[in-house]
Formats: sequence, structure tokens, C-alpha cells
Amino acid sequence: MKINRRFLLLLSGVFFFSAGHAQNHTWSLQRTIQYALDHNISIQQSVLNERLAKLTLQQNQLSQIPNINANSSYGRSFGRSVDPTTNQFTKGGYDFASASINSDVLIFGWFQKRNNIQALDLKHQAAQKDVSQLKNDVSLNVATGFLRAVLAKEQIKVNENQVNLSKAQYLQTKELAKAGSVPELNVAQLASQLAGDSANLITAIANYQSSILDLKALLNLDYALPFELEMPDIDLADNIKLDQIDPENLYNIAAYHFASIKSSQLNLEAAQKQLAAAKGSLFPTLALGAQLGTNWASTVKEPTNFKITGATPTTSYVQVENNTYTVYQPEYSIQYSNVDFFKQLNNNFRQTISLSLNVPIFNGYQSQTAVKQSKIYVQQKELLKKDAEQKLKQDVYRAVNDATNSVQKYLAAKRSEETARRAFTFAEKRYNLGLTNTVEYLTTQNNLYTAEINLQSAKYDLIFRMKVLDYYQGKPLKI
Repeated sequence: MKINRRFLLLLSGVFFFSAGHAQNHTWSLQRTIQYALDHNISIQQSVLNERLAKLTLQQNQLSQIPNINANSSYGRSFGRSVDPTTNQFTKGGYDFASASINSDVLIFGWFQKRNNIQALDLKHQAAQKDVSQLKNDVSLNVATGFLRAVLAKEQIKVNENQVNLSKAQYLQTKELAKAGSVPELNVAQLASQLAGDSANLITAIANYQSSILDLKALLNLDYALPFELEMPDIDLADNIKLDQIDPENLYNIAAYHFASIKSSQLNLEAAQKQLAAAKGSLFPTLALGAQLGTNWASTVKEPTNFKITGATPTTSYVQVENNTYTVYQPEYSIQYSNVDFFKQLNNNFRQTISLSLNVPIFNGYQSQTAVKQSKIYVQQKELLKKDAEQKLKQDVYRAVNDATNSVQKYLAAKRSEETARRAFTFAEKRYNLGLTNTVEYLTTQNNLYTAEINLQSAKYDLIFRMKVLDYYQGKPLKI
């Protein structure tokens, strides 16, 4: 009893593991699109570009804060040089040190920084829109690849049914030929039909495998990983009953939310801000600066002991009333000691504040050329915006036209398939009764096969065209 329980538990574990493993390799359209959004290299590169644009914006925003720089140095001088603390010539070697803090800020510069920051902010927003547009484009490409793979898998079923039908008819006719009811020619014709249908099945399988490889490439997925499509349950009734879509109205909807249009508009506004910043460089700028500094040298000394030791007569005399007195020069002794490091820093501490006016007079026409280049850049962005709008309108009108044609194609293919199926049903009954020959039977069978293939192609072409319309309307791509 224990052995049976263990066996059942083990069997259940294997079953659930196998089911989970298979489920993990089953891909729906939503899972496929989400995986592509998370792993597509082009999207990852676009996200990095957006992050770089954001960092550039933040750095320029912080440039409005005053600059503060601290400097310090220590060294030793040899030979005759100027003492940095006394500004007197000295001989011999000595040590020296200095420290300073500098700060400067632009008070008025004709809004160059502000316009540059606004331009970078607009570029960052444009980069975000580019990421969004790329995600939508990748989603549409993945949906296209997914539907192509689903169509290829559906065509495998059609070809399998065709092979099974031909095989069954071949075996039946072979038995009838053995019994002498039908000629051997019928067997040969059905054998040829079976071989052709088998070749078509192999081609359909190869097409499906190729579509899966293409889909894995879009997903940036390892080619060796198992990949099983989750076949969607599609009802085309809603698509067929759709009212006629006005392409101009659809274009207005797409232009309102399409990220590429917004990106082109933001880039145009950014170019206009850059032009304003370039014009500001033609005018004077006013800046405020401040500095704190001090220094030290090992040669600086101060007297520590002063003492008069006597007097020495000089050759000079002083007349006071009628008396003449000799002028004496005092004799003294002085002792010196090095000035303390921190005391020197305190004694030499200095503060400076300044206003600077920079007037551009001539710089090789660099500023004027920058303004002209910015004007051309604005014109380029205007043309790019116009081109994006025209391309979107062309794509929308083409998408509406393709969707309308796809509906008609699907309805025609459906009617053709129904007619071909009825004809084959009658031909099969007549063939089994010996009322029609093999060539006529195979002709109706091939007509049915062609009609089924065309119906599947028209069906998924219509689904794809409707997904394109959803794409332009900003709807999520799902089946």
C-alpha cells in the first residue's frame, strides 16, 4: 500500500512538473509582447538614451548654482626668488603653502542658461516619447510575427487534413483496385495526389518553423528554447460588422496620441529654445565673483626680544638754543623666531569680491555662426515634424484602405470555401458510387484545399489589418 502511494505521488509530481514545464513554454500574444518590451535591445538602447538626456538636464539645472572651488598647494623654492608673503627677494631655499576658495555666479546672461535648460528639458521629454513610440512599434512587429506564426500553424492543420483525406481515399481505392472494381490508374493518380499533399505538409511545417525563428529573433530569445504558440480563439464577427472608419478622423486620433508626432513637436520647441540661447551669446554678461585666500612661508620671522645695549656718537649735531649737542645712535640687539603656521594663515587672510562684465566684441564670428546654425536647425526640425505628420497620414489612409479590402477578401474567401466544400461533398459521394472519375474528384479536392488555404490567409490578414487600426487608435494589441 505504501509503495502504491509513493508511486502515485511520484506520478502526480511528474505530471504537474510536465504540465508546468509545458505551460512555461506556451506563449500568448500578450506574453510575447511583454517579453519583447522587457528584452528588446533597441528598446533598451532607447531607454539608455532617455536616461542620458535626463542626466544632461539635471547637470545643466545644477549649473545655475554658484561654482565653489577650493585650492591648496605646498612646495619648496630654491635659489633667488620672491617670498610670497613679503614680496621681497630672498636667497636660499624655503617652504611655502597657500590655500584659497573661489566662487562665481552668473547674474545676468540674457537667459542663455534658462533657455538651454528648457531646451534640454524638451529633449528629455522627446526622448521619453521616442521610448514610448518604439515600444508601440515593437509591439506591432511582434503581433505581426505572432499572427504569421499562428497562420502557419493553422495551415499545417489544413495540410494534415488534406493528407489524411488523400491517404484514406488512396487506401480505399487500392482495396477496390485489388478487388477489380476500379482500374489501377485511379490508384496511381491518388498516390500522386498523396505525395503532393505530403510535400505541401512538409513545406507548411518548414514555414511554421521559420516563422517561429523570426518571432524569437524579434523577442531576442534563445533559439534553442522550446516555443509553443497559444492559439487564440478569434471571432471575426465584430471585425466584419465594423462601421466604415473615416481615415481623416482616424488620423486626427493618431496625431493626438502618437508619440512620434509629440516627439517631433518637442524637438522643434527645443530647437527654438536653443536659438534663443544662441542669440543671448551676442550680448554682454554680468557675473559676480568672490575669493578667500591665505598663504604661509618658512622665511617669515618676527622679533621676540628687543634690548638697547648702548649708544654710539655720530657726525651729526643738534643746536639747541646756544648749545650744540652730538647725536648718538643707539645700539640694540634683536632676537627673531619663526612665525607660527596658523598665525601666518590668520595674518595673511584676505577676502575679495568682484563684478565682471564680459562684452563680446569679436570672436571670429563664432556667436553669429552659432545663431545661423541654430536657425537652420529649427528649419530642419520643422521639416522633420511635417514629414512625420505626412507619413502618419499616408500610413493611416493606407491602413484603412487595406482593412476595408481585407474584409471583402475574407468574405469572398469564405464564400469560395463554402462553395468548394459543397462541391467536394458531392464529388466524394459520386466518386464512391463510381459516377465520376478520379481526375474530377481530385480537382474538386484540390479546389477545396486551395479555398481553405486562401480562407486562412484572408482571415489572419483581416485580423492583422484590424490590429493595425487599433495601433493607430492607441488601443492595446490583444486577441
